[in-house]
Amino acid sequence: MNREARLKLKTSVLIFLVIMFGSLGNIFLSKGMKRVGTFSSWRPGDVAPFLAHALESGLVWIGILLLILFFVAYSLVLSWADYSFVQPASSIGYGVVAVLGYFLLGEAVTSTRWIGVGIICLGVFLVSQTPARTTEQS
Repeated sequence: MNREARLKLKTSVLIFLVIMFGSLGNIFLSKGMKRVGTFSSWRPGDVAPFLAHALESGLVWIGILLLILFFVAYSLVLSWADYSFVQPASSIGYGVVAVLGYFLLGEAVTSTRWIGVGIICLGVFLVSQTPARTTEQS
C-alpha cells in the first residue's frame, strides 16, 4: 500500500471514529441530562447541586467518556489532515445525530430538518472527493 493510500485509509478510519464517538457521546449526554431534569436557576446555591446530580448519572459519564474519545480521535486526524477537509467530512455526524435522535431518543425530526441533513450529506460527499491533505508536512 503506497503512502497516499495509507493516509486516505487512516484518515477515513479516524473520521469514522470522530463521527461515531461524537454522535454517540452527544446522544448519551442528552439522554442522561433529560433524566437529570431541567436546569432552571443560575443562583449560586442551585448550580452546584444540579451539577452534582448530573455527575451521578451513568449515562452522562458514558457521554463524557465518548466525547473525550471524540476529542482524541479529532486531535489525531487534525495532526495530519487539513482542517478544511476534516471539519466538513466529519459533519456527516449531524446526520447520524438526527437518525439516532429519532430512533433512540424518540425526537420528532421534521421534513425540513431531514432536507437540511440531506444537504449536509451531499456536502460531505463533495468534500470526500478531495484530498485530505493539500499542504506539505513540516
